Order: sequence, then C-alpha cells, then structure tokens
Amino acid sequence: MPAVIADSGFLVALGIRRDPRHSAAKRFLNTFSGEIIVPSPVVVESCFFFSTVAKVSLLDWLEKGPAKVVDVPLQAYTEIGAILSRYASLDPDFTDAAIVWLADKLGCKAILTVDQRDFSVFRLKGGKKFEIVRWFG
Repeated sequence: MPAVIADSGFLVALGIRRDPRHSAAKRFLNTFSGEIIVPSPVVVESCFFFSTVAKVSLLDWLEKGPAKVVDVPLQAYTEIGAILSRYASLDPDFTDAAIVWLADKLGCKAILTVDQRDFSVFRLKGGKKFEIVRWFG
C-alpha cells in the first residue's frame, strides 16, 4: 500500500499512551513503509483531545515526517458541503467530509480510522468504497 489517509482516531491513539489502541498505532508505524497523508482538519480535531505537551509532540512529529499534512483549500468548501448534505443522516463532521473530499482528489482509498461505521458507508467517486486498514485488533 503506497499511501494511506490518517483520521483523527489514529493520531489520538498514537498520541495518548493510555489509549487502548496506542500500542497498535505504534506497531503500525513501525511496519508501514508508505506515505501517511494527514488532512489539516485531522490535525485540528486530534489536538482537541491532547494536552499541550501532546499537541506539541504531534506537531513536531508531523513536521519531521513520515506523515504529509495536506491543506484543504477554501475552494473545496462547496464540495465538502455537498458531501455533508449527502450523508446528513450520519451527521458527519467537517473533518470526515474533508477526508472524503481529499480521498477523491488524491485517488487514495486506504484509511486509518476507528470510525468504521461511517467510513464503511461513505463512497468515493464512481461508488468506490474506502479500504479501512486494519491497524488495531
């Protein structure tokens, strides 16, 4: 797998040692050799769950790699709004809709998430499903 998009659940598990999926996130990082794509809204959402020290650690990790942070431009907001409307019954947040938008733009179907319920329903262009990477037990 050459690239995978990281959702907030993965970054939160990685950044909080007491998270039950922390060890699994670290193991995944130690064995994955592709590119980890982090949409910028995922960074913001993840920081909500972190202490200041953990926020700084995340930002340092993102700057050094192996992850690549991708901004969501203002011009994408109309398309993201359409995604929010399409899946209104799931009550998606902006971050999830931005992930769907970015996955379409990059042609990347693989995702690291704990939100298997929503990402098994979301569809990319052409009706393609996300490939939910099994990174935790």
